Amino acid sequence: MAKSIIDLRKADLTLGQAAASVHVLKGIDLAIDAGESVGIVGPSGSGKSTLLMVLAGLERLDSGEIHIDGAGLHAMSEDEVADFRGRNIGIVFQSFHLIPNMTALENVAVPLELANVKDAFEIARRELVAVGLGERLSHYPGQLSGGEQQRVAIARALAPSPKLLIADEPTGNLDTETGRQIADLLFAKQAERGTTLVLVTHDPALAARCSRQVAMRSGEIVSDAAPLPAAAGEAVPA
Repeated sequence: MAKSIIDLRKADLTLGQAAASVHVLKGIDLAIDAGESVGIVGPSGSGKSTLLMVLAGLERLDSGEIHIDGAGLHAMSEDEVADFRGRNIGIVFQSFHLIPNMTALENVAVPLELANVKDAFEIARRELVAVGLGERLSHYPGQLSGGEQQRVAIARALAPSPKLLIADEPTGNLDTETGRQIADLLFAKQAERGTTLVLVTHDPALAARCSRQVAMRSGEIVSDAAPLPAAAGEAVPA
């Protein structure tokens, strides 16, 4: 029997205050098994990116519970959540979030050093080689293409050997061909390492590559199933 790595129970979250408040997540229940790849889809404003940030420990619930690999993030302090995230969760953002005055090697190694990981620079070098950037270690983000910057971000996310990899529109800032290459890399690394992958995307083709799709609307999960196979040349609905 597969082990559940994500267990979300009655997750409720409102952002903003008074007249500006928005009920973003409405009592969501979600369980994801270790090793699954799950695409979260839905229209803008449906709550999917907020759900991802909750899973990453970057947004705290107003009520409900979130367990990641058996650990209750809802019961932890901010510092405890940050420590847990650094050891167990890798995050890839749409806009890369690299530090511009650090080289590719430093962007991957410095978070490891801050987490007191031994041999941080050797691990960083190995991860950059693994994503095809062995010749770009000393380059700064401004010297790299968008696809190369996202490869650095993926290397950084994978460097701590996380059990959970979270990606928010990982191909959203890339052209079609580069986006396909980045998607290939993400799924290859997920399969190679047995990591659980949860991604948010507006791209039906990317969502269809996941073993499961969770569709959201107005802060609620409206469907949760394996994607249907598409006929040749036919788009897969999100």
